[in-house]
Amino acid sequence: MSVLKNLDIDLPQSEKKTLYSFLSLYVFLTIVILALTVSLYYTLQKELASSQRTILLDEYANDFLLALQELHNDRTNTLLYPVDKKFKTSLYDKNYQLIYSTLEYPIVSLTEVTYTNNKIIRYVTNPEKYYLNTQYIVVEMPDDKEWLDATVKTIAIYGSVFFITMLFIGYFLLKLFLKPMRDALHLLDRFIKDTTHELNTPVSTIMTNIELIDKESIKDKFLLKSINRIDIGAKTISNIYDDLSYLILNNRVVSDNQDINLKELIEERVLYFSLLTNMKKIEVITCLDADTVLYIDHKKISKLIDNILSNAIKYNKIKGSIYIDLDANRLSIKDTGKGIKEEHINLLFNRYARFDKIVGGFGIGLNIVKMICDEYNLTIDIKSKFDNWTEVSISW
Repeated sequence: MSVLKNLDIDLPQSEKKTLYSFLSLYVFLTIVILALTVSLYYTLQKELASSQRTILLDEYANDFLLALQELHNDRTNTLLYPVDKKFKTSLYDKNYQLIYSTLEYPIVSLTEVTYTNNKIIRYVTNPEKYYLNTQYIVVEMPDDKEWLDATVKTIAIYGSVFFITMLFIGYFLLKLFLKPMRDALHLLDRFIKDTTHELNTPVSTIMTNIELIDKESIKDKFLLKSINRIDIGAKTISNIYDDLSYLILNNRVVSDNQDINLKELIEERVLYFSLLTNMKKIEVITCLDADTVLYIDHKKISKLIDNILSNAIKYNKIKGSIYIDLDANRLSIKDTGKGIKEEHINLLFNRYARFDKIVGGFGIGLNIVKMICDEYNLTIDIKSKFDNWTEVSISW
């Protein structure tokens, strides 16, 4: 589950990109700080382990030198070369040639000494007194890597604690940054709820009274034109009211699914918008399969068609066209209007997204369409050519 979803907030895509950029930068900086700390700690532990082993080897070298002195001064020939299970030794003369060694594969000529590798730690000393013609003593011990295991364990524990702590800090920082945006969106949602509540009675009254008017009996063309404009305005307000109501009540509306004849429904909705299309002199061309039936809630599929058709009218040009095609698996509504820029197509379903400031609206129509499509597993696809046409397709 995403952080934004955990915070119970639905932001426009641009704000989400900004927040994701902040999160990415924060996590990156946390990882960089952690990596630098781990690197520094590892280096210090390695140097400390090296120092401890150097001291240990030096102490053994001193003890070994005393034993070597006793062996050198032995006149009874009873003393043996000092051997230790943990340490291996090699003796070299002044010409760096091997005299004796307890190693299985000793360095024959001491011309180059590697003091450490993956398996051993080596220490070279040059005693002040020479015994048995020895000028250089090399002491070796196996590197058991205990320090490395302890270091890795410490890094894993404290590194995890640090990273989790930083994530919690980042989470609360994000909540702090999101608070103004969240408050603004909650205020907008509250305004929409209040507006919707206040619109209910006047919208219903206007729509009811317009339907009671017998337009055919009106002889005055100017009066008839005025009434038609009032009718168009009332339907526009009614659509906005329906959208806002759906948006507010969506999570609490129980769907009443039934078989819907889409041809009949589309013809009904085209007739509903006929005043708007006539006003802009838009020609609606339909090619509808009479047998297409969809099992869906009547109000929701009507709302879906209304929003797409309303946009096709709203963003169309004067004397434009709308093409509605319906077959067994697909509904397509294409207009000859303003079109949509390619970079905006993926953002159309965001709530409150608007890319045309001239044409009014809240930017919620296509968000509702997407919600209905998601509920019924319908696939929505939008294609457009800017300043030319837009096609919205719904398939099932």
